[in-house]
Amino acid sequence: MTTRLGLGLPQMRQYDLGKDVPDVARAAERTGYESLWVFERALFPEPATQGLYGVEGLPWPDTYRSVAEPLVTLALAAAVTERARLGTSVLVAPLHVPFQLAKTLASLDAGSGGRVVAGFGTGWSHDEYAAASVRPFAERGAALDELIGVCRAVWGPDPVVYDGEVTKIASAVVGPKPARPIPILLAAGDSGRARRRLVDQADGWLPTGMGAETVAAQWRELRELAAERGRTEPIRTVLRVNTRYSRKNYEGSDRRPFQGGVDQIVEDLAAHAEIGLDEILVDLQSTTRDAEELKDVAALVYEKARAAGV
Repeated sequence: MTTRLGLGLPQMRQYDLGKDVPDVARAAERTGYESLWVFERALFPEPATQGLYGVEGLPWPDTYRSVAEPLVTLALAAAVTERARLGTSVLVAPLHVPFQLAKTLASLDAGSGGRVVAGFGTGWSHDEYAAASVRPFAERGAALDELIGVCRAVWGPDPVVYDGEVTKIASAVVGPKPARPIPILLAAGDSGRARRRLVDQADGWLPTGMGAETVAAQWRELRELAAERGRTEPIRTVLRVNTRYSRKNYEGSDRRPFQGGVDQIVEDLAAHAEIGLDEILVDLQSTTRDAEELKDVAALVYEKARAAGV
């Protein structure tokens, strides 16, 4: 069985949101990509008070200066596609009011014929929390727990009832309902609590491509935890790979995974596909110059990946 392939939609400032998102979405579906994905970056602090991913001294990439709102981007893609699933990898859950996010995702799923995949994470940027969060950074895990609970309630049968820290629904009819149960996938790194949340509450896992050995070890540990906690349902997996595409192959022994020309990216895709994950999301947008190059490179990656057995 080949690994399903998805493509990241163009959200960064070198793209024309209204023109390029529909254009790339249509082209990706025609090429054969089975899913389309967005990520969330709310702002670009200047000067930065915190390093990228919370790592001291690590600069934020310039491409983060303008990132289109993820659900608006997905709606633009939904309107011009028919089959491709529409996923978030990831929405920073505590930056959203739980009830409003649950209703928005339900509406998008209903309108797209049941194609939404809800990927959530807790994020890491203190600046984003200061600007937009509904709860403090220290409560980010609890905020994610509540958001998951609200989504399950709002997406379920009426009357909807929920009594949380932020959200209080005494008894209400809430529609539209999703076309089918929306799967919830979570990002979870080294935190034991985050992994337990994933195993106990989520439908799947959103790892990041940091090298095949690293991802394979994380996947093995997650399955062991699921067995320990008595989970019997399979864990759905979508691997995000953030490429650093180059117009020619990267030279040097210190090449990072998914850095270089198309052949090198496909080589890394093949290595990660051997782990046995369900799907790989290929995000090319940060280093392609415009939508035309993004479409061309995405088509070539897809063609060569399939030829390589991915």
